[in-house]
Amino acid sequence: MEGTTVDVKSRLVEEAATLGHSGGPSLSEMTVPLVVDLDGTLVKPDLLIESLVALLRQRPSSVFALPVWLLKGRAYLKQEIARRISLDVTLLPYRSELVEYLRKQRAAGRSLVLATGSDQRLAAQIADYLKLFDSVLASDGTTNLSGKRKRERLVSLFGERGFDYAADGHRDLAVWSSARKAIAVNASRRMRREISSVTQLEVVLQDHEIGVAGYWQALRPFQWLKNLLVFVPLFTAHSFYEPRLLGKTLLAFLAFCCCASSGYLFNDLLDLSADRHHPQKRLRPFAAGDVPVSYALVMIPVLAGLGCVIGMLVSRLFIEVLVGYLVLTLAYSLYLKTVALLDVLVLAGLYTLRIMAGSVAVIIWPSHWLLAFSMFLFVSLAFVKRYGELVVMRKVSGADGRARSYEASDAELLAAKGTASGYMAVLVLALYITSGAGKPLYRRPELMWFLCPLLLYWVGHIWLVAHRGEMYDDPIVFALHDRTSRMLILLMLATALLAV
Repeated sequence: MEGTTVDVKSRLVEEAATLGHSGGPSLSEMTVPLVVDLDGTLVKPDLLIESLVALLRQRPSSVFALPVWLLKGRAYLKQEIARRISLDVTLLPYRSELVEYLRKQRAAGRSLVLATGSDQRLAAQIADYLKLFDSVLASDGTTNLSGKRKRERLVSLFGERGFDYAADGHRDLAVWSSARKAIAVNASRRMRREISSVTQLEVVLQDHEIGVAGYWQALRPFQWLKNLLVFVPLFTAHSFYEPRLLGKTLLAFLAFCCCASSGYLFNDLLDLSADRHHPQKRLRPFAAGDVPVSYALVMIPVLAGLGCVIGMLVSRLFIEVLVGYLVLTLAYSLYLKTVALLDVLVLAGLYTLRIMAGSVAVIIWPSHWLLAFSMFLFVSLAFVKRYGELVVMRKVSGADGRARSYEASDAELLAAKGTASGYMAVLVLALYITSGAGKPLYRRPELMWFLCPLLLYWVGHIWLVAHRGEMYDDPIVFALHDRTSRMLILLMLATALLAV
């Protein structure tokens, strides 16, 4: 650490001597270094939490070592985590306005110092990537360089009021109290007043705030459309006019919405790195750094618990199905999504579980026709989801493009399997109509034949969209935003109602 002190001081002396003869920016201004915080300031997320999530994703057994590391101090914990994981610093969500401000300061000849509580390995990687900083001060496994410790280190290097400091939060007030000037990043009005009470507030850099909408978006409420599948048993049994059964199904829908959002949050945490490589998914709240990862860590158990409480109002058997859905979702996020073809079957199974849950909620058991039809249709939709992702990544990365465990060369195989499965669903529907099994439920069963060409058209349409690389969403969510799909779905619903 003494070596770092001498290096920084000698560099400033050299700069002062140069500026004194150059006629450039004022000597007093340029000899004052600009110190920049990392977490929440230079980058949007808290890198300790992101690193912890990455560690648990790559080495789940490390969870047992975490308490031991923490007992030896936060600096030691950060060091051990940093030793075992690798974050792609090129994809981290940086504060673009601050980075541009720093580039201008460096171009003017000012010395920039990165000072962070993050581990020195990670800080050095970021400094090497940005190529903005003259020196890096970070936690070293022994000293956790944050708060008062950071202030003491900076004062020992540059003196009281001998540096300017760029940071973002309340924890940085201790450092600002010894800084000459403050550069505040995304600070609230209250935070600005507190900063002004301890030092001069020079610059406020404000990124676009996503606000409450970002936290809501992180729950993926648009994906709740898939949970409407719990109403299918009620609809196919023509019992949707019974208030008691409708109420039970509505509770089942709400329970699935809570549990599904819990699963999506968990999946987004594990997919942070992969999402940042994707042209569309990189805009998701966590991948973009707009919503802190800590929000997901809190909401995952809260939503899962709330879903189970609502599920208890339905029935004990429904709770068992709901817990099975949660377990399968977690298994999918942790491992099953990495197994080619098995991931498709699991996705299709998660769709079908919603129908099963709806059946359990109202004690109306699905026919073998419905189960066979849904199996083939959902397998097709799962294939189109994977195929769509692969086509998009192939556009981005060419022949080296990958999506999950699939390579670019697998696209044609996925398309063949998916379209075949979709047309098998149409065949099952045709056999159901031919068998006469639905005659007791329909006054005009012959109208049901119109469903077959409509469904054929829709299956062909979504595969055509995916083939063109325009399938950015889950196919069911896509269907409700796509005009052609909406028209076809409305026509199919109208046909089914006319046949009743």
